[in-house]
Amino acid sequence: NEKELQYHVAAGKSRRMNSAVSKQFIFISGKPVLAHTIDAFEKSSLIDQIVLVINESDIEKCKKIIINKYRYKKVREIVAGGEERQHSVLNGLKALPSDTNLVAIHDGARFLITPELIDKAVKAAYDSDGVVVAIPVQDTIKESWSNKIISNTFNRDRLWAAQTPQVFPYSIIIEAYSKASKTGFIGTDDASLVENLGYEINLVLGSVENIKITTNFDLILAETILNRRRLK
Repeated sequence: NEKELQYHVAAGKSRRMNSAVSKQFIFISGKPVLAHTIDAFEKSSLIDQIVLVINESDIEKCKKIIINKYRYKKVREIVAGGEERQHSVLNGLKALPSDTNLVAIHDGARFLITPELIDKAVKAAYDSDGVVVAIPVQDTIKESWSNKIISNTFNRDRLWAAQTPQVFPYSIIIEAYSKASKTGFIGTDDASLVENLGYEINLVLGSVENIKITTNFDLILAETILNRRRLK
């Protein structure tokens, strides 16, 4: 039995939200952000087990107010995050069994993810080097080295905004993270580490609702989206 394993990188801090509470523990619509995220993966038909990556100081809190309270069946393990996101992902990868088939890496703060989008990404990864959920960029993107003068304007017809989950064969993603750890390569997302080894990554159309909670405005927007979903 091949295993489809997923884990959240939920070890983010709330620097831009001026909050003393880690953003995965902020309550919205009566539930912590991370609980909403886990709900979607629990409901996914293609996810067998979940490994959570959490700030070490938050692990006991996570067990108490999320894991034990909601009695999730798929959560296999909770591991401590690292100094940066890349270190956290590697810690999570090392916790996975060697016979893992696919790994879906997801930011815990993208709690509006749906089981349908998760399944679509996993299915697309079966016969590929990996897939990234993404949406076409709507705004024109400018580059500036000085933050004042424009140095380049990109053709937005070729630009995509990467989201998560990002799904990869376990053998490829563990190779990519191990190599990056040895060479000091820092990527902006999981796919960039895989691309760095020469693999080809496919795009899967994501959703404008699959936002990452970064600012207080994001919480207001997320609440609106949740309310609209409840009315459907």
